[in-house]
Amino acid sequence: MTAARLIATTVEAGVAVLTLDNPPLNLVTLELTRPLHDELERLAADPAVRVLVVTGAGGRAFCAGSDVREFTTFMRAGAVVAGKLALENAAWSRLDDFPRPTIAALDGLAYGGGLELAVCCDILIAAADARLALPEVKLGVIPGTGGTVRVTRRIGEGRAKELMFTGEPIDAPTALAWDLALDVAEDDALARTRALSDAAFSGPDCREGVRAFFAKTPPSFGGPGGTP
Repeated sequence: MTAARLIATTVEAGVAVLTLDNPPLNLVTLELTRPLHDELERLAADPAVRVLVVTGAGGRAFCAGSDVREFTTFMRAGAVVAGKLALENAAWSRLDDFPRPTIAALDGLAYGGGLELAVCCDILIAAADARLALPEVKLGVIPGTGGTVRVTRRIGEGRAKELMFTGEPIDAPTALAWDLALDVAEDDALARTRALSDAAFSGPDCREGVRAFFAKTPPSFGGPGGTP
């Protein structure tokens, strides 16, 4: 694993997983945007990367958008573009232009800049608990990192206006129905699968199966907790 401050990356079997690592909300800050841009540039140049998955750490949010605490720095004419949006748009566009397939794995909140980042990916997969929104109107601003264009291209003018004019979130089934997400994954089912795998690997049947594999003999399974 490599880590660039608030970004963590793994590459295995051609699959790069880039994680926004600023939990619990993985907020967009200048400290996150700079390494995100650099890491996307590095991964784009890595021939070992065949596909890129972008996700968020902590389980509560993919990315809940900008850190509003930074806004006071930019509340004067010309400041927000030079100090925030120019860098963000360069980073988000780096993902949009990534030379291999990209997937956004959305868990929890994908709000504002988080949703704008997700729609830079080719495919969006939403967890069952995902909530997607462009809530900038509630702060008296508009989506500033490509959301007005990229979201509209994905779901059409009417639905994009609904997101931007109301600022209200939609759930994962709605995102699926609107063709904003390609699929909805059940988090709990995946978690249960991991727990079952752990139990299987630590049980006697796994030991017997591995023994039989190397001995080239049929395994004699005794079932959970049993003795082969």
